[in-house]
This record gives sequence, structure tokens and C-alpha cells, in this order.
Amino acid sequence: MSDGWLPPEQYAETVLKATAFACVYFTDEDDRPLQLHSVYSPAHPWQMVGGTMDPGERPWETAVRECREETGLAPPGPPRLLATVYGLPGAEWPYSTIGCVFDGGRLTTAQIRGITLAPQEHDEVRVLPLAEWKALMPPRDFARLSAVEEARRTGEAAYFGTWDWGDE
Repeated sequence: MSDGWLPPEQYAETVLKATAFACVYFTDEDDRPLQLHSVYSPAHPWQMVGGTMDPGERPWETAVRECREETGLAPPGPPRLLATVYGLPGAEWPYSTIGCVFDGGRLTTAQIRGITLAPQEHDEVRVLPLAEWKALMPPRDFARLSAVEEARRTGEAAYFGTWDWGDE
């Protein structure tokens, strides 16, 4: 190609490589965040409902699929984006990570009791006031959860750009 432009396939080898995820943020009727306890990630023991995007999926499709797989629930639509999350690569993961967190709304006590966990991923569902999550999560995870809660409360989407894969 002329003027220093690379062919698309060569240029593609020079750009950022990243993985993507999508989550659904649920609370109970008292606005207390719901989190799932991970059986596979001691570094991130409490997590929102969600996971990594499959090839060909769009973020909302991932959120819906992961929600059904992890809880048996179907998040209400249309999608309402609460936050975009970005992390740089590090020792735990070799790629950057970008994610979308969608609002799943408020669940009733009956809906929470009816959650069916995927045992290969999570072994507990818990609902706590936001402040009580701080002692149970790494600082970055709690900061992300707080940013998502603030976005839900204010109606202004959050950008959380420091969910890096390095040391806490």
C-alpha cells in the first residue's frame, strides 16, 4: 500500500488485543448489591453475574446468556448500560479487558431465593449493603462495585478504567 499504510491483516497484528465481558448488576428491593461467590477465582471472590463474551456475541447477548447460565434468571430489557470497565494486562492475564455492566434492576426476595447457581462457577449468592462488601472484596473490585452503584443511583453511566490485571 502507498503512503506507509499497511494491508489490513498486517495492521491488525499491531493493534491492541483484548478480551471482553458483560455483567448484570442486580440489587434487592432495598438496593443492596447482589454478588455471586466464585469457586474458581480466589483473587476475585465475589462477582457480579456475567462473564466473557463468546465470538460473534454482542455485549447484551453475553449478559443475557451468562445471567441465564449462572442464575437461571433472564435480565429485563431493553439493555441499560451502567458502566464501562477497562483493565490493562498484567501478571494474571496477558490481554487488556473491556466490559459492559448492565442494570438488571431490583429482585424480589422470591426471585433471589429462586436463583439456581452453576456449581462449577459459583457456590453462594449473597445480598449485603454496599459498605459491607468492602471487607469481602479486593479494593479494586469494591471500587468497581461502588462506581456501578453510583451510576445506578445517579443515572449517569460510569467509566471505571483501572480494573487492571496486576497486583492489588
